[in-house]
Amino acid sequence: MGVTARWRRTTVGEYSSEFLGTFVLIMFGDGVVAMVVAALNQSGRGDAPFGAGGQADWILIATGWGLAVALAVYVAGGISSAHINPAVTVAMAVFRGFEWRKVPGYIVAQVLGAFVAAALIYLNYKQAINSFEAANDISRGDPNSIPTYSIFATFPAGFYSNAAGPFLDEVIGTALLVGIVLALVDEFNVAPRVNIGPLLIGFVVFAIGLSFGANSGYAINPARDLGPRLFAWIQGWGEIAVPGNYGNVDGYMWVPIVAPIVGGLVGALIYDFFVHNVLVARGPAPPPAGGVPEAPVGEPEPAGRIPQPTPGEQPPGERPPGYAGSSPPPQE
Repeated sequence: MGVTARWRRTTVGEYSSEFLGTFVLIMFGDGVVAMVVAALNQSGRGDAPFGAGGQADWILIATGWGLAVALAVYVAGGISSAHINPAVTVAMAVFRGFEWRKVPGYIVAQVLGAFVAAALIYLNYKQAINSFEAANDISRGDPNSIPTYSIFATFPAGFYSNAAGPFLDEVIGTALLVGIVLALVDEFNVAPRVNIGPLLIGFVVFAIGLSFGANSGYAINPARDLGPRLFAWIQGWGEIAVPGNYGNVDGYMWVPIVAPIVGGLVGALIYDFFVHNVLVARGPAPPPAGGVPEAPVGEPEPAGRIPQPTPGEQPPGERPPGYAGSSPPPQE
């Protein structure tokens, strides 16, 4: 169990990274929803009951989820590249050479991390949730318990009569997420430095929440929904959680599992077709007009410049070092 334990140098170490990264994601993500729904309005620190805040409630939730993603990527990025999302893992396997043998382990670790985090959130906010349910005559497992269930997992908006609309919304949201993440890590593109990349990914999730969150709750991550959903089911939310019966749409739980996987593949396909493959075909190119001048061959790159391959260093079409899907760089 020491620092030099053999398992830390195997794929188990990557699984532990995905577990903790997803755990952090859910701790801050579900945590902010618990604050808005049950805790803040009963704590004496916020007077407006849940729902009365309207758009302000949603902005708080979107901000919390964006920061949750950024912090989770900072935690796990150095070992497993912080997929923390089965949709990202599958897209990386299909389009970036991520090893398929690791995919099941990554997904299991992500779901487990989300489940354990949901359990800890419930333990921390149990009194607030119970008080909110008692004050509002909520019977856990009945349709009126959706507000407290929503602390943990997603549900379709009431204006839908079938799963088609929420499915499309999840596909669009996840396509945007995965496509932009691929742009941010693409060394052929203007990829940001590693220390700012996670923050920008958090901004992507924040933007998706603001622009696409209302229709389906923007799960955009099967593990983020499935792990907490299973915990909510165990804790008495019953058919509201599993299989996800909401009256207007029943048997919904498959949507935030399948649709993000489809959306991630769509987003990766679109980004590669329109941008990545074009960059690869063109090979190394000078910066755009007004950018930092290209350093002469053999001279160091200017400070702040994204390193560019010099002739002979990087054959056209080959992934540069550190590119998503290649072997991870050695740890210091």
